[in-house]
Amino acid sequence: KNAFAEIGALYEKRTGVKVRFNLGASGLLQKQIESGAPVDVFASAGEKQMDALQSQGLILAATRRNFARNALVLVVSPQTKLQIRSFADLGRREVGRIAIGNPKTVPAGQYAREALTSLKLWDRLQTRLVLAENVRQVLDYVVRGEADAGLVYASDVAAARGEAAIAAYAPKDSHRAILYPIAVVKDSRRRSDAQHFIDLTLRPEGQAILKKYGFPGAQ
Repeated sequence: KNAFAEIGALYEKRTGVKVRFNLGASGLLQKQIESGAPVDVFASAGEKQMDALQSQGLILAATRRNFARNALVLVVSPQTKLQIRSFADLGRREVGRIAIGNPKTVPAGQYAREALTSLKLWDRLQTRLVLAENVRQVLDYVVRGEADAGLVYASDVAAARGEAAIAAYAPKDSHRAILYPIAVVKDSRRRSDAQHFIDLTLRPEGQAILKKYGFPGAQ
């Protein structure tokens, strides 16, 4: 949200074209596009949602690019008295509720399920999992003490301003690479403006803004 708000302001300043953002879980945004929502650009926090739209011919495949990447991390409250320093610690009895995004609609939840399955923790933790509708909600559960731990993106921790701490990074081989794709929606009536927005996001200026908010470049 913060990164795109800044990129959007830069885009408006340079082009005079107003940008309106519709923010939400990538799966929900996918459904909106499938239902005919008037959208020019789709930026997804997961490849699955973009793949689904591309398979239906709802985006212009030639415009698709990866604009950022991320890391999956285990987070806790800085005030926690639990000694959670690794994913393996989630299996301890004293660790209660664990928040993750809903794997059906939230890319971070899908990556969380992949990681926990790879680490042989998914089945063991089923009764303790709390499903959230987006990664910010996961973070809120942890910050408010409603969950002992959560799985979010590293960028979300950077935006939390000290209210959450990274306990561990998920092993890179435990889940697919977290890449963020962006593309022009096929039914866009402003394809040129949409492509210019994507171009700015991929240029050094856009990439610098993304990096400032915790999103390394896709390469």
